[in-house]
Amino acid sequence: MTQSGHVARALEEVSGRPVELVQIVSEGDTNRGSLSQLGGTGVFATRLREALAAGECDLLVHSLKDLPTAQPEELEIAATPVRADARDVILTRDGTPLEQLPAGSVIGTGSPRRIAQVLRANPGLRIHDLRGNVDSRMQRVVDGELSAIVLAAAGLDRLGPETPLHYEQRDLGVWPTAAGQGALAVETRADADPELLAAIRRLDDPATRFAVTVERTVLGGIEAGCHAPVGVHARFEGDRLHVQAGVYGPDGQQVVNVALTETVSFDTPGRGYIHRQGSGNGADAADGVDQIDHARDIGDGIARRLLERGAADLVPRESPS
Repeated sequence: MTQSGHVARALEEVSGRPVELVQIVSEGDTNRGSLSQLGGTGVFATRLREALAAGECDLLVHSLKDLPTAQPEELEIAATPVRADARDVILTRDGTPLEQLPAGSVIGTGSPRRIAQVLRANPGLRIHDLRGNVDSRMQRVVDGELSAIVLAAAGLDRLGPETPLHYEQRDLGVWPTAAGQGALAVETRADADPELLAAIRRLDDPATRFAVTVERTVLGGIEAGCHAPVGVHARFEGDRLHVQAGVYGPDGQQVVNVALTETVSFDTPGRGYIHRQGSGNGADAADGVDQIDHARDIGDGIARRLLERGAADLVPRESPS
């Protein structure tokens, strides 16, 4: 609701029209089972997309990392706004770094990727499967039930909670996060009102779209669900694209890594607008179809290198739904 409110306010500014928030509850919101046991992809998206198709709302705001990589033909990701902080953070009571926590310390997270990365950093730790909202998770550390928890920096920044806990930000170069983490996807029907589509497209950031297209293409290329133990992050420094990808074994002791740096130039005209529906990794920017194809080529190449190095043996592969 918080991130949807941010998009609603931005859409009001560009359109000059009021935007109403409609609360829709998904399976991922109510089922407190482990994410790895909830059927993988789509647990946060399916109910929302059903509501969009049924006309209960005109657009959806997703955390992009929770979206399956296969895009329904009748729906369109019309905008990916400027990305927030994509890092993970470790929250502890006293600021002890993850690598220095004593053996047997209990770390809360429900993400197979984060579990693998935590155990790779400190094999002596114990993992406690954790669901619930940010406040309830942090309280379990404050109360001493857990030694630490792992959260997305973007979620903390958007909520802005006050807490006595200490934050340790993980370096994306060695701790790549979920494909699309920190980014939002504004989705609507492909046959939506042209005026609405035009307004949504004004929220699109081409650098974010390029980066997340690379990431989601990697995920799709190795046929891994969005909750598989895969970390991939693409970022720009000027016109230099840096990509770090890692596929982990369940205990983190096995990992297949690929790193890439490449120059990517954006054409200025029309770069913030979407021309046509894409294939699920982000719709294409006007005058930028070749750029999005380039992003997919980069992602495909990284996926092939991961598979050649043995990633298929580490990841339960599935066709995203």
